[in-house]
This record gives sequence, structure tokens and C-alpha cells, in this order.
Amino acid sequence: MTVGITGLGTYVPPDTITGAEIAAISGIPEEVVVEKMGVTEKHVCPRDGDHATDMAEQAAREALADADVDPTAVDLLLYHGSEFKDHVVWSAAAAIAEALGAENAYATESYTLCAGAPIALRQAAAQLAVEETDTALLVSASREEDLVDYEDEDASFMFNFGSGASAFVVEADPGDRARATVHESAAETDGSFADDVVMPAGGSKPPPSEATVREGLHALQVPDPDGMKERLGPVSLPAFRSVADEALSRSGFERTDLDFVALTHMKRSFHDMVLEELGLDPERDGYYLDEYGHVQSVDQALAVEEGLADGRLADGDLVCFLAAGTGYTWAATVLRWHG
Repeated sequence: MTVGITGLGTYVPPDTITGAEIAAISGIPEEVVVEKMGVTEKHVCPRDGDHATDMAEQAAREALADADVDPTAVDLLLYHGSEFKDHVVWSAAAAIAEALGAENAYATESYTLCAGAPIALRQAAAQLAVEETDTALLVSASREEDLVDYEDEDASFMFNFGSGASAFVVEADPGDRARATVHESAAETDGSFADDVVMPAGGSKPPPSEATVREGLHALQVPDPDGMKERLGPVSLPAFRSVADEALSRSGFERTDLDFVALTHMKRSFHDMVLEELGLDPERDGYYLDEYGHVQSVDQALAVEEGLADGRLADGDLVCFLAAGTGYTWAATVLRWHG
């Protein structure tokens, strides 16, 4: 049995913040924000709208229309987006299913933070292969930008966080309706980084209180930025290389077969280094999301859409969804694009 993507949809809120504006707020030179961090602009949500479920619903409707699939035909709705969503301890997946009218789907959630897209595809493909289900809808959304304090220089690596949503319709044996065939995946985790990025308050240690709000403990923080950078530097590129090679090998391919990599947004120099390590040209074989920033597990869908629009991704290309999420988990899934 083959598993294929038959529909793709994305949504970004209309409001934006530019790299120049981030520089003015943070005191970091504009050249650093734009060129090094790779943010010419990014999309941001209004405080009272475009919640995670709103954005995911918009992207899902586009993906379902793209696949010509009715919501009632969906068997599984998998939300793999941000844990920062409309409410705490709450199922965004169930709310999205209800909003779409996906009344025959069961809804569940999967969290691997920014490594979510390759792993969600892996989970959906495996489930379609072993269960009597035909159609899955994968939805993601992120507005972590709300949690970034631009005056906290220690958290500057998160200044690229933007907002948006994506959705994929994934079907068993879709035949010539497939926009892409899903091949194999790989992932690995180094849990020594588990506490390197954290919102200090709001969970059980400590729970929210007047004091935690007053002390600014509800923004994302990096307790030891120098230590994190020192430890992450030596392991990150080998981990990206490892999961990409393993996913390619399991799929029956090699690096030389790769045509396009949809990679998590990161600083521009490291983005280029990862693609070059895989034997690819960053200017031709990937898409740098400097007009979106980093939109958690939405990045891969945005890179595919922009790659298609820009002529970098073509029919027959072998594609790798390659991602990393704090914790730290690296993940890859290989696809054959059909157009």
C-alpha cells in the first residue's frame, strides 16, 4: 500500500512585524536581525483573533478543497501544532474537527514542537497502513511569537518566531490523485536539552499566580544561552545529517537523489550549511523563509508552497521534510513530489 499527500493548505495572519521593527524594540542591530537571524518580516496574530484553532481551520479547509475531500470523509484528524493554543489542558484537535464538520473523524494530538511535521507524517502513514482508515487530516498552527520578550537578549534566537498554520490531507492508496508519495522517516532525541528553552511559569512548577505574572515568568526563556549554544553547536549538524541519511536509506535513496529540502527556519548561515552538507544548493534546492520566520511545524508546508511558486520544486522531485525542535528532537521524512 502507498500513502500520499492529496491536499495542502496554509494560512498566515495578515499583520506583520518587520526585522527593522524587531531591531528597534530589542536594541539588536537591524543587519543582525535581517541577515543573521533571517527575518525581513514575519506574520503575527492580533491578541483577540487568529487563535491556533482559527488558523488551523483556515488551512484545513484549503487542504480539503485542494484534495477534493469532504470533511465527513476524514477518519483521523491529527493536530501537531503548538501547545500554546486557545486554552490550557484542552484538545485543539477536537475543536478543529467540530469546526470543520469532520464528524466521522477521531481527533488526537501529537507534540514534537518544531520537529512536528515529519513525525506527524510518519505517524499518519503508519496508521493508515495498519488500520482500516483511508483519510487523515494533519493540522498545525503556531503563535509562539506571543511568548517572546524582545527585550530579553538571552532569548534572541527565538526572535524569528512567527505565526501561521498548515494542513495536509493524507490518504491510503490515492493513485494518481497524490500530490506526493510519503516514503520513510527517521528521528532522534537528545534529552539533555529538555530544560534549555522553557516558559518558567504556567505549568505545575510553578503554577500561574499574581507573582509569576508580575515577575515576567510567562515568556519563553533560555536559562543558560551560552551553555546551550556551546552544547548544541557540535551536535546539531551531525543530527540533521543523521536523520536525513537514515530516512533516505530506509526509503531506498541516497543524498545524491535529493532534489529539495523543506527545512526548519533557522539562522541563514546554518540553513545554508545544512543544505550544503547534504550536497544541495541553498539557492536552488530549498527555500529560506525570511518573510515568514520560524512558524514551528508549519515551516515545511510553507517551504513547499514557496518552492512550488518559485519553480524550485518540480514534478518528480525527491523531497525531504527536515526539522528540529527544542528538547531536542531532529526528524526527517522523505517524499516523492508528483505535482
